[in-house]
Amino acid sequence: MIERLKRLDPLIVLILCAVAIAIAFPARGSFADSFDVLTNIAIALLFFLYGARLSTREAINGIKHWKLHLTILAFTFVVYPIIGLALRPLTAFIPNDLYLGILYLTLVPSTVQSSVAFTSIARGNVPGAIVSASASNLAGVLLTPLLVMALMGAGDGIHIDSSVFFEISVLLLLPFVLGQLTRKWVGKLAASKATKVVDRGSIAMVVYAAFSKGMVDGIWASISVWQILFQIAFSAALVFFMLWLTKVVSQKLGFDREDTIAIQFCGSKKSLATGLPMASVIFASGGTSLGLLILPLMIYHQVQLMICASMAARYAPGRVRAHEKALCSHHHDHPGGRHRHTHRGA
Repeated sequence: MIERLKRLDPLIVLILCAVAIAIAFPARGSFADSFDVLTNIAIALLFFLYGARLSTREAINGIKHWKLHLTILAFTFVVYPIIGLALRPLTAFIPNDLYLGILYLTLVPSTVQSSVAFTSIARGNVPGAIVSASASNLAGVLLTPLLVMALMGAGDGIHIDSSVFFEISVLLLLPFVLGQLTRKWVGKLAASKATKVVDRGSIAMVVYAAFSKGMVDGIWASISVWQILFQIAFSAALVFFMLWLTKVVSQKLGFDREDTIAIQFCGSKKSLATGLPMASVIFASGGTSLGLLILPLMIYHQVQLMICASMAARYAPGRVRAHEKALCSHHHDHPGGRHRHTHRGA
């Protein structure tokens, strides 16, 4: 039993601990406000370290890779909404508000912090992931309300606060740029284990804060157990399907391994951090229950983190083994003087 626990990915253990603590001791009142500030500081620090770790040339190359960004945006704002509409028959089995919550989750932007963190753990294209995920959130400020108007019939009750642009810039882009500017001094620190500690810690903090909010608002008490179980099973199925679809499409489009990993982790995620504030603004004057509307997104968020954490951990050692195997075969080829053409690994 202890051996099995040792094999568990530390990030999954952290997430489960965060959920357990949130259920037993949810953040309330002034502590919740202070914890939100600390979470934002952790996220800003993470992006500062990402900025310091990346060479300026890599960052510029990340921006230039438009095909990657368009592919991720297409999954986030085209493929997901189509799936959301196709799921309308679910209203025969679940309350309409709960289905609207599922539809809403398909319309929100991709996560930034966890998408980049998982891409980094899996040794994917981190510069591309940062640019794509940030672009998804900036585009989402405009696209999500427009999609809600078109597909959910929210009508005139939509008011989007332009401060979202400012918040994203201050929280993610500004620390990243500062990291780039101070790279000469903090580059070594960013390349150390410090980045890994901060990215895993910040994910656990986001999970704790989100789950606490659900506990305090009484969302979990207002619905039945089978509805929660359905949402968990549905979320897991959707995450696995999107991870599979993003991988297959990426390979068909000719993306390399690093880009495919970035597309998988950015194109299969939905942002709770952006989705919750948007929901409270978009549906402020609507007749639907905000609790039920955000429940699918909250559950999906936890499920996607657990599945993707496990997948990122599996990717990382696989790459090292493949690299060692390639070096080994290269080493064996030379003594015999044979220069046979070796096919490239996936």
